[in-house]
Amino acid sequence: MFSIQVQQALAKLVLPFLILIACSIVVLGLARRPLVDRWRLDAADRLAPAYRLAAWPGEAVRGLYGDASGLGHLAVENAHLRDENAKLRRWYDVAVALANENARLKAQLHWIPDNAPSFVTGHVVRDAGGLYGRALLLSVGDGQGVQLGDVALDAGGLIGRVTEVGAHVARILLINDQASRIPVTLTASRGAAILAGDGSPYPRLLYYAQDNHPVEGERVFTSAQALPVGQSGHAPFTSLPGGLPIGTVHYIRPGDPVVVPDGSLVHPDIVRVFHYDQQDETGPSAPGRVPVQPPALAPELSAPSSADVEPGRG
Repeated sequence: MFSIQVQQALAKLVLPFLILIACSIVVLGLARRPLVDRWRLDAADRLAPAYRLAAWPGEAVRGLYGDASGLGHLAVENAHLRDENAKLRRWYDVAVALANENARLKAQLHWIPDNAPSFVTGHVVRDAGGLYGRALLLSVGDGQGVQLGDVALDAGGLIGRVTEVGAHVARILLINDQASRIPVTLTASRGAAILAGDGSPYPRLLYYAQDNHPVEGERVFTSAQALPVGQSGHAPFTSLPGGLPIGTVHYIRPGDPVVVPDGSLVHPDIVRVFHYDQQDETGPSAPGRVPVQPPALAPELSAPSSADVEPGRG
């Protein structure tokens, strides 16, 4: 179709042309960040069915492999389940007795329960880093009531929070991302710390009291800590409800505690997104209170102004 000279010229122009397009996209992303984010979410919305279709063969193969490998362990698993069933039956009786006692105590105390959170469940269609190194793309969006800052949990525990919401997909920032900072409570030591992601499978514990170190194997839960007054709460740093399970403390080396997450951060499949109605935790105003002003300095103790300094004197 083209001569050899034309083909060689076109071949030489392809690489500079692609480099120019790549640089233009980078500059556009830096200059018009909201526009690029909106385009990226729109593309993810349109490609979500294709992602789901592409992931289906791999999921089917993994399911068949798991079924085939489990056939050889049915007898051992059956005996183990019988023992577990007997133990669980005993614990069920204990749990029923404790639940009845708890209900009686709450009735005597006129306990006001917290509002139950609303939630939606969706499939992880693909891993998508986007602006973050550790993030997931979930097949639910604002059409299902998902909002920025909602909490994402799998069957084990907390895995992250919603940072971006599209019409049919939502991006979840995982707790091991470098941008994730979560206030947590330690059960055994009764201490407080910050769970900070560093990109590894095990987020680190920072800013705990030096006289109250985390204990190996103790449970870690979220801490109900409100945002400081005047802060809007960007999605990776919004406050969380307290009591959500995260994992257990483990020391990879002396003085370096990390948290082994209960939830799956590698390849989660089914994820639930909870929406908690965060109530205002600021104290009520006191109309009768008169603010106390600091005492004024005596005139001889106050600093002289520039007008009081005589001309010619330093």
